[in-house]
Amino acid sequence: MSNFDYFVVFAEMRTGSNYLEANINLFDGLKCHGEAFNPSFIGYPKYDDLLGMTVDARKENPDALLDAIKADEGLAGFRFFSDHDQRVLPTCLSDPRCAKIILTRNPVDSFISWKIAKATGQWKLTNATHAKARKIQFDGTEFAEYLDKLQKFQQHLQNALQRSGQTAFYLNYDDLGEVEIMNGLAAFLGCADRLNSLDRKLKKQNPVPTIDKVTNPDDMKAALAGWDRFDLDRTPNFEPRRGPMIPAYVAAPKSGLLYLPLRGGIDDQIGQWMADLDNRPYKDLRRRFSQKTLREWKRRHAVYRSFAVLRHPVARAHDAFCTHILFEGPQLFPKIRQTLRKVHKLPIPADPLLPRNLKGYDIKAHRKAFLAFLGFVKNNLSAQTAVRTDPAWASQLAVLQGMAQFGLPDMIMREDQLEKDLSFLCDQLGITTVPRLPDGDDMKLSLLREIYDSSIEEATQDAYPRDYLSFGFGDWM
Repeated sequence: MSNFDYFVVFAEMRTGSNYLEANINLFDGLKCHGEAFNPSFIGYPKYDDLLGMTVDARKENPDALLDAIKADEGLAGFRFFSDHDQRVLPTCLSDPRCAKIILTRNPVDSFISWKIAKATGQWKLTNATHAKARKIQFDGTEFAEYLDKLQKFQQHLQNALQRSGQTAFYLNYDDLGEVEIMNGLAAFLGCADRLNSLDRKLKKQNPVPTIDKVTNPDDMKAALAGWDRFDLDRTPNFEPRRGPMIPAYVAAPKSGLLYLPLRGGIDDQIGQWMADLDNRPYKDLRRRFSQKTLREWKRRHAVYRSFAVLRHPVARAHDAFCTHILFEGPQLFPKIRQTLRKVHKLPIPADPLLPRNLKGYDIKAHRKAFLAFLGFVKNNLSAQTAVRTDPAWASQLAVLQGMAQFGLPDMIMREDQLEKDLSFLCDQLGITTVPRLPDGDDMKLSLLREIYDSSIEEATQDAYPRDYLSFGFGDWM
């Protein structure tokens, strides 16, 4: 008896899914209904309906077709590609009673096969004498886009199965000619029937080496040589994923301006600038939003703009170190400070310092302590410490990715161009009188200028490689 109510074959065009379906349909008790959720047709190109449902009826209620497939005699299923009706995908992926079959093929082969099929109009071949052969020109840019789409869909499938504790039956294009593997698939689906041979009606198209299918083989080799097959240049990312941190968002008292902080030492400056813009005191800034109250604020402001500000990682990390670890103040993290001293051996005084009274803590000591803090940040963002990853020293990329779960800012500015960018933002809202941006914390910046050198720059780049790569930061000075 099967553990499943239905099955889905996840594949793409030119991966052998037609041949796989033909062999699935040879098993007694299994039935595959083609591309049931193809936006252009239902099941097969020349069909008007599938299990009593038309394309229009499926568009109105795709779940009804899913229910009809479940209720079909035996164990039924369908083929699903990344461009099919996405509305049924979450249902299928989350349902443990849905068997998942994932079919893949060398992406270069499937890409070239797809291009040839488009050029010849021949998508299936049952008689080799009718084969249409044609060489195509390989376009490296088009292939890159094709591969990116393919990989994202495969990663989505894999992550969904991992999170729900499910597994799939994986097939490669080259597996489709093995009757033992097809019988293994039947066993996975809970079907007792077995095959002695496979379907031989469909014929392989273009059975020549891949290099002989293109008009520009040298260009193809050059384009593919640039691909890092083993992803050697990928920067590992173990940093915890973040939410949008909506309670930290700040709105101007009257104007339709919304600030999305990335944390890092300039929030008070920008808050004061927003208050000055509306000629209101700092305390009148709107804060502590929830998703509900933020939506209400957006509805009340028919025209509004949101913005975030990137800061150079060196200045941002130094501010986090001074504000939360080194100096006494309302934003000090005393427990983390104690852990950094005792566990991570951060060379800082036992008691927090007063910003204007360093009590013998000289520049050499500060440089040594800041370098040690950068080493901690690197380990912390790599999930190698027990200390939480606070937004103050989280990567700016991770904070922005968290924001994207609710909505990205209209503008992502940079600290070194802030005056110009804020004026541009105000111009979009019809605000003509723009106040000067208040000065920042000169004491912290003065300390940083005294200790900054190539070692600090290298340590910061080591701690924040994704920020440097994603946002194109150069050296701080």
